[in-house]
Amino acid sequence: MKNTRILLVLPVMLFLAKARAQEIFSMQQNKETRWVSFENKTGERQKGGMSNNGRKGNAFEMLKAGETVDLMQVDGSGTVRRIWMTCSDRSPEMLRSLVLRAYWDGSKKPAVEVPIGDFFGIGLGMRVPFESALFTDPEGRSFNTVVPMPFKESGRITLTNESNKDLIQLFYDIDLLMEDHTEDMLYFHSYWNRENMTTLGKDFKILPKIKGRGRFLGTNVGVRTDSVYGTTWFGEGEIKMYIDGDGEYPTIIGTGTEDYVGTAYGQGAYSSAYQGSPVASAEKGIYAFYRYHIPDPVFFYKDIQVDLQQMGGAGREKVLEMIGDDVNLKPVTLHDNENFIRFLELEQPVDYTDPSIPQRGFIVFMREDDVSATAYFYLDRPTTDLPRLQDLSARTEDLPQKKK
Repeated sequence: MKNTRILLVLPVMLFLAKARAQEIFSMQQNKETRWVSFENKTGERQKGGMSNNGRKGNAFEMLKAGETVDLMQVDGSGTVRRIWMTCSDRSPEMLRSLVLRAYWDGSKKPAVEVPIGDFFGIGLGMRVPFESALFTDPEGRSFNTVVPMPFKESGRITLTNESNKDLIQLFYDIDLLMEDHTEDMLYFHSYWNRENMTTLGKDFKILPKIKGRGRFLGTNVGVRTDSVYGTTWFGEGEIKMYIDGDGEYPTIIGTGTEDYVGTAYGQGAYSSAYQGSPVASAEKGIYAFYRYHIPDPVFFYKDIQVDLQQMGGAGREKVLEMIGDDVNLKPVTLHDNENFIRFLELEQPVDYTDPSIPQRGFIVFMREDDVSATAYFYLDRPTTDLPRLQDLSARTEDLPQKKK
């Protein structure tokens, strides 16, 4: 089995290595490399490190409470290739209070409007070491992304401190290529949403319906489970993607939350290139996980909406115990080694204590939890009709590990 896995993976690795080598060793024309930071705020030629006689005179700045700083403001056609950032206060509350916004081609409404902790790959306002194809945090103290963010006329990126505390140190650099783009270029967008708590029987919207042509790049999701369910499993909900005019039922659907991020029969802590769960604790009731559709692109030509069902599971006895305690849930299915019962197809209401129902087995049930998600996507326009970012109190209330 091990040799089979190696044989399956090896061609992919060789292909990727060949593609990277071609790019590295190929001299490309009409491209200019620029870095923007506090040491060179415009990225202009021969303007870097001018303070303090060129000896690290402006590596960081303070971002006072309520202030906004322009991290990048560039005219012309180009692509953001990498963003690195760190700050002196990385508490969950601050990471939900610092808001990253990106504007393309002079648009007034941002294409990106996300708290920085969630934007850089992990939800819940938490930082742990992890590595993926798009976002990394080597030691739990920094923010990195290599998501390409192209623009044709101008690009602007800002950071706002919406907390009531000054941020003493903010470091960053944004790496750019000034280059021309073809007509089929797509603009990068990112959208953040939270429901604290979700509504029983209602799917959580990772990405509300948007119109246009583009590509859904993926998502990272944070879950804080409701304590009324104890340590029961939260992740039976299926991902659903409604594309290009889908009605009641989607074209793309998964088989379970942990299945969507590449694992099975539960969810521990792990990270890999395109899928992972850097945070996973049933005891603490917290999970943060991601999936990036790079080798398996999701294109849409008219519209898209991405939902995540809110369902969990537990043994029959535990579910009946919770029903007896008036916990808000609704059984969906029951299965054991011999039976599979679809409760929603039975005459309602169902008596779950009926002796004709198998006395053992695993019950999947609808539930309510605190769920947040960052969606990443490309679109053929620099703005959308998506709602603006939720206010600070909605973002910071009931955060795990929130510092008092």
